[in-house]
Amino acid sequence: GKIIDITSVVKQLMIDLVIICIPSASGNVIRSIAAQCEGSNVEYKIVPGVFEILGETVNVSPIRNVDVEDLLRRPPITINSKKILAYLSNNVVLITGAGGSIGSELCRQICKIRPKQILLLGHGENSIYQINRELKASYPQVQIEPIICSVVDNVKLNYVMKAYQPNVVFHAAAYKHVPLMQDFPEECVKNNIIGTLNVVAAADKYGIKKFVSISTDKAVNCVNNMGISKRIAEMIVQAYSRTSRTEFMIVRFGNVLGSRGSVVPLFKEQIAKGGPVTVTHPEMTRFFMTMPEAAQLVVQAGSLGKSGDVFVLDMGEPVKMLDMAEDLIRLSGFEPYVDIPIEFIGIRPGEKLYEELLTAQEGTVATKHERIFQIRAEDIDMGILIKNIEELKKLAISVKREEIVEKFWEILAKHQKKAGE
Repeated sequence: GKIIDITSVVKQLMIDLVIICIPSASGNVIRSIAAQCEGSNVEYKIVPGVFEILGETVNVSPIRNVDVEDLLRRPPITINSKKILAYLSNNVVLITGAGGSIGSELCRQICKIRPKQILLLGHGENSIYQINRELKASYPQVQIEPIICSVVDNVKLNYVMKAYQPNVVFHAAAYKHVPLMQDFPEECVKNNIIGTLNVVAAADKYGIKKFVSISTDKAVNCVNNMGISKRIAEMIVQAYSRTSRTEFMIVRFGNVLGSRGSVVPLFKEQIAKGGPVTVTHPEMTRFFMTMPEAAQLVVQAGSLGKSGDVFVLDMGEPVKMLDMAEDLIRLSGFEPYVDIPIEFIGIRPGEKLYEELLTAQEGTVATKHERIFQIRAEDIDMGILIKNIEELKKLAISVKREEIVEKFWEILAKHQKKAGE
């Protein structure tokens, strides 16, 4: 039968439970089925999707409640295994920020490719402990090495590069929380800028073969400290790509569903407490991906192109935050505005109404992968960049927040003027 037949079938056969058994179903299909079930007042559950199966995150009881990730489902990613194996298999792979949301998912995806060794570098002992334990249990054939180290610690970072001699580096370590970084711009400088410079310089010094830096849509047409710091981090990678033996690449994408500090866990927490669910603006939109989806595309992007390339991932259509809040309330068994109120709190400092993945000057060209696009790399003056970073470093050490923000905007304004020439 058809989806629209659910209501009559449920009534006719007195169905108690509907199970959605279509692993490859798109988000729109699942949304339609869920709407029919809700209208029929019947319980519904779902079997794992393709990304869960590929990601090996299926638990003992495969039938579960429908979650917001299911409503975002897109067609499965086509992976060129041969290209990925060529640069990762039997190599030593270092991941910075390995305990974070994206870093840990990169670890999971890369372990499947059987690298010679995977190095889990991060400064948070608990998160590194957790991902180390998980990976060693799931991939006993892979040599896994946890390393407690901050990317800000340049001496330790150089020691790690020299001692372990990685062939490939994925740089995922960064502060990403926009409102917090508005209050602590010195931490943006230290972690996102100095940290990136340290990792990039060490990769260059020790002749790392390939370096993939994770960036964000907030580095485009920046309006906040975090975005500017990530834009400067992109400049560092691009500047080194001009002269280094290392192949430096950047992969830029939007929000990841369920990542720590993101909106979905916040909405779920607010719903569990009976509301209100807080939405900044009724028209605010964001690009979203699931963690396995993002990690698989990052790994694939690393096999494409050449040094200096910047890739953007196809994030699909932007999602209205209000729609997501309403979906989560319904998926929790409540009715929006009736059982759980939604409150509009206004756009916070440093937030945009909508995000962009590229500037007007950059433009995109297709790659050999339909979900990955390449944008025009920019010409960065290394001397001017390093001078600006040294000034930011001094201001950060002295915690001169207003001066840091002024310097951020000065760097950005000069860079945008040059890019537009």
